[in-house]
Amino acid sequence: MKNKPTFIFLLWLFSVMLASCSTYKPATFLPPEQRRIAPQEQAWGENELIVIAYHDVEDHNPSQAYLSVSTEHLRQQFSWLQENNYVPVSVDQVLSARDGKSTLPPQAVMLTFDDGYSSFYTRVFPLLMAYNWPAVLAPVGKWLDTPVDQDVDFGGQLTERDRFLRWEHVQEMAQSGLVEIGAHTQDMHFGAIANPQGNTQPVAAAHRYLQDLKRYETDEEFQKRFRDDVRAISASVKKYAGVAPRVWVWPYGRASGLGLAILAEEGYQMAMTLTDGVATVNDLMNMPRYLVDNDPKIDSFAGFITAREDVGSNRIIHVDLDYVYDADPIQMEKNLGELVQRIADLRPRGVFLQAFADPTGDGLVRSVYFPNSHLPMRADLFNRAAWQLHSRAHVEVYAWMPVLAIETNEPVDRVLRWHPDGSVSLPPAESYQRLSPFDPRARKLLGDLYEDLGRSSYFHGVIFHDDATLNDFEDASPSALAAYEKAGFGRDIGAIRADATKMQAWTRFKSRALTDLTLELAQRVKKQHGPQIVTVRNMYALPALKPESEEWFAQNLDDFLQAYDWTAVMAMPLMEGVASSQAIDWLRELVQAVARHPEGLRRTIFEVQAVDWEAKGGAPREIKSEQIAQWLNALNAQGARHVGYYPDDFVRNHPEMNVIRPEITTNWYPIKK
Repeated sequence: MKNKPTFIFLLWLFSVMLASCSTYKPATFLPPEQRRIAPQEQAWGENELIVIAYHDVEDHNPSQAYLSVSTEHLRQQFSWLQENNYVPVSVDQVLSARDGKSTLPPQAVMLTFDDGYSSFYTRVFPLLMAYNWPAVLAPVGKWLDTPVDQDVDFGGQLTERDRFLRWEHVQEMAQSGLVEIGAHTQDMHFGAIANPQGNTQPVAAAHRYLQDLKRYETDEEFQKRFRDDVRAISASVKKYAGVAPRVWVWPYGRASGLGLAILAEEGYQMAMTLTDGVATVNDLMNMPRYLVDNDPKIDSFAGFITAREDVGSNRIIHVDLDYVYDADPIQMEKNLGELVQRIADLRPRGVFLQAFADPTGDGLVRSVYFPNSHLPMRADLFNRAAWQLHSRAHVEVYAWMPVLAIETNEPVDRVLRWHPDGSVSLPPAESYQRLSPFDPRARKLLGDLYEDLGRSSYFHGVIFHDDATLNDFEDASPSALAAYEKAGFGRDIGAIRADATKMQAWTRFKSRALTDLTLELAQRVKKQHGPQIVTVRNMYALPALKPESEEWFAQNLDDFLQAYDWTAVMAMPLMEGVASSQAIDWLRELVQAVARHPEGLRRTIFEVQAVDWEAKGGAPREIKSEQIAQWLNALNAQGARHVGYYPDDFVRNHPEMNVIRPEITTNWYPIKK
């Protein structure tokens, strides 16, 4: 986005269209029967269930070091579930529903208890027997293996042995028929060094950074230690429960794609995270769970159970890691600290964080901020920055990655532009220089890059850059022509363009090819990080406003809403040649256009601009903070549920914190003024 491609013809055409638009009219009144139904009021889908994650239970002063709830609150919560017609279900019932042999009851819930605390035997088990309810107990093998006269190493914190179960308790409860014994690892419930800067991350999901060797763990090394751990805890559970475990509970809720494959090979049929959401029997190896922490009172407990899949309002700040980078490591750490503090003060929900370097602002990626097998690494910075933002500023971090705009000396095809005289050339300098998405060699390079990112870094999701475009004269590379011929279009782009029916089909073919490529890249990330990785795709505003402009971008909003978790529409009026005086009306029109699509407002993030890249004189100009805030406010007022801005400059405090915070924070009452 730093140096946006100029589409002179499109800007001219769009300005003409704007001139012909009528003034904005407020949305009409919607009768109750046409309004959006709140998630808690929607009917349960067939074979859906909510999974609830508990830990320790204490009679008095429940410690949050162990995520404890009070015995009294647990009793109240069980009573509330029963009175409100929630039906606890067993692992057998869920697997039967998965296999099509039965269906789950409406409002099905699964009760899970992590770590293996003795309170499960003394406080929870009697309640389960009284209610005749099933539950899953997932102990940590090493903690239960600890001799009775020694303290337990609880992730580096020494804890009295009596806080944890003994295996004979597990054996007794397994024989009751109510308690399914799962696995919560043998000895991977702790943090290990996961980058050169010394951050510790959950060792069950992260590749360790081997400080003495100055390198990351290989996939093979990770897989060996993971498999050894799984086999150890599985053997213990089978010894005392009588059957091998079927349920895996990820330590800290963090999953690994490589680990998930091993779990399936070892016979596990369910794997549980700590992501909020409704589970389904069709995706048992990626089951979200609602974490019960901070000993909630019954109203709070009822609130998060009934809320179900309501994601709330998403607030996003889009950040250039180039602002953090410095050749001096000490200064770079200071810069990172300032960024983290600013994000913590602004309190958005998520950060789109640049994982590639673009110091010249031309959009062509020549180096990246993570170790990889194809491009120079400017600094091993992304993992450090992402983890600090997650653990200190408490935001979801999305890796902002290029799709095609990569410079490489490897033998791959580039996107070529077709000319009416039959000649071909690289696109003009103001456009992105891209690899051809139709070249298998380019796809392999890109896939390797994304998997390398997943191997070395922590993040919540990936956002695909706006360089994934093809206009109505592209792509004319040899690989693209071969793909067109195979699809039945022939190799003559001139003939395709001369036939309106073929032209429309060719446009759809290219749009889908780009979508297929990004989903393929997402799978390479998920191979490392697991299926919970969230996908976001950048989209220009014009295809949302005028669907026929798909021809010029190979972007289609309906495709995006179906293919990705989120679509990030660039709601950037000045970039699109819209005069400042017309920007508010243009933003309102954009929201209305998105709202006409199923799930449009629910799954679209509108990103406004904080910099004018089209300013007179050629140099980007900062947009006044008040103007940015006004745009965000206008989007919200029109019904946009999810908004953000790009870029954020923590060095220059732009946009100004006091001005932008009310529009971007997820808090009703920001802490700082």
